[in-house]
Amino acid sequence: MRRPIQRLRRHALAHVYRTDPARPRYRAAVSFPADLVIRTATADDCAAILGFIRELAEYEKLAHEVVADELQLRATLFGARPGAEVLIAELAGEPVGFALFFPSYSTFLAKPGLYLEDLFVRPVARGQGVGRALMSALAGIAVARDYGRFEWSVLDWNEPALKFYELLGARPQSEWTVRRLTGAPLVALADRWPRPVS
Repeated sequence: MRRPIQRLRRHALAHVYRTDPARPRYRAAVSFPADLVIRTATADDCAAILGFIRELAEYEKLAHEVVADELQLRATLFGARPGAEVLIAELAGEPVGFALFFPSYSTFLAKPGLYLEDLFVRPVARGQGVGRALMSALAGIAVARDYGRFEWSVLDWNEPALKFYELLGARPQSEWTVRRLTGAPLVALADRWPRPVS
């Protein structure tokens, strides 16, 4: 099964989560603020998206690893071949959170899946249902597209996130370990097969 490249940090273990429709725990009716809007991002949102990425990296104590800029985001998210999609959460017209996601694929299910790369809600908006609304919107996208699963990773020290995801009915995938190639090792491996793939 192909695993998407994930933003797991080299100095922290991560738990991989998958929604489990067979055992939903989050059944209660949820009320969201009347002025909460979840919308699809546009190229005009690149500054806000970069701000969210930087705030998330700061929270994860990894701000030094962010090399993204607005031009790169515009090209890779809204260019000819977008690599991911973004939802923006707004309260009273102000961006307060985002979710960046892209399709994965399960060979076992013979179906695409939805992989959540980043979810972030600004501290001022936490506890108001913004994170739940983003996760619900993502689940709705997965269901509407007939995806077989919705997965993400969370740093093992992030207790608030672990509890939040558990309340949503997600279960850890403890049988998987994540591997990553980046930088020189990625290039070195690519160089081992010198011919173009036809």
